[in-house]
Amino acid sequence: MCKFTVIGSLNMDLVINSPKTPVLGETILGYDYMTVPGGKGANQAIAIARLGGQVSMIGCVGDDYFGRELLNNLSVNNVNIQNVKINNTYSTGIAFITVINGNNFIIVDSGANFCLIPEEVDGLCDIIKQSDMILIQLEIPMQMVERVIDIAKSNNVKVLLNPAPARKLSDELLSKIDIITPNESECEIITGLSVENIQDAKAAVTCLNKKGIPNVIVTLGSKGIVYNDNREIIHKPVRNVKALDTTAAGDSFSGALAFAITKAKSIDEATDFANAAATLTVTKKGAQSSLPYIAEVMAAYKGI
Repeated sequence: MCKFTVIGSLNMDLVINSPKTPVLGETILGYDYMTVPGGKGANQAIAIARLGGQVSMIGCVGDDYFGRELLNNLSVNNVNIQNVKINNTYSTGIAFITVINGNNFIIVDSGANFCLIPEEVDGLCDIIKQSDMILIQLEIPMQMVERVIDIAKSNNVKVLLNPAPARKLSDELLSKIDIITPNESECEIITGLSVENIQDAKAAVTCLNKKGIPNVIVTLGSKGIVYNDNREIIHKPVRNVKALDTTAAGDSFSGALAFAITKAKSIDEATDFANAAATLTVTKKGAQSSLPYIAEVMAAYKGI
């Protein structure tokens, strides 16, 4: 069984649906409020676990109710939580999510997620070394991201970076990444190029390839994905579905992509598999509650 290590955030998502975006100073009535386990790191860990991957999570929560709920949910989904720290000073990370017509607006208070420090990961080198792939995002301190990637690179462990929330990244760091999965806005910040259409996305893929990243997959929501297959840059559409909630769609895509690649799938096959997983995700509400199981993805994948 392939081994994955996910280093990243654990948040409790506080989700409310709204009929519209309020203007400054306006109060409107929302509906269908719910609390849902989330955080990009935890989402990607559970995405892989539900597909059958063996996953260890490295992260940090507060010593509070939300933290305990997040740890329990990871365990129930067969994610190893042995290396998730509990911090007594900061509260568990919170994400406030407003869903409007299936699209979301998110504000995050990172809380204990930013208590992860490079010195802590040094004691976890063996876990990283023994992984087939690590997945990492940017909802934890940048020093931690850099240290993890250095350990993985020096031990020939593949690195998938989901660069969210977006920030400028050095060419040195980017050259150590094997797979990157930005959306349009993240791609613009990383490359400095405007990504407003398919041709723009193809130019961004070329830019990131030149920075040393072998596999670049730009996710474009309902417009599909743009990626390179080592011969050409391809635009691949996605199946049209009614989106109830796009939360965790990118995490579902990244997790499924990593899983498929470690199963010796070609990049074309892996992106089809990941598209199927992400498409299923947007048809359900919530973050981790919407992540599909392997039987669901296989049925959708075969139907592509």
